[in-house]
Amino acid sequence: MWDIWLWPMVITSGIMILVCIAGIRKSNQSMQLSETNRIPETAAEHPFTMNPLLWIILIASFFIFIVIFYYWASFY
Repeated sequence: MWDIWLWPMVITSGIMILVCIAGIRKSNQSMQLSETNRIPETAAEHPFTMNPLLWIILIASFFIFIVIFYYWASFY
């Protein structure tokens, strides 16, 4: 099992780490810019796009779907 899924798991983990780092950088940048206690326009218009946790859940779910589909397809 580890031979098949090692590199896809490494690539998926790398993508999730990059999303997390990008989210932290954006949140730090938006905190510095909002000294007047206003919500940034991007967060006000699309609050879910700036949440890195949702992106990580989406990427992990997609990877899990591929693994389940692979084993389901190989069973039949």
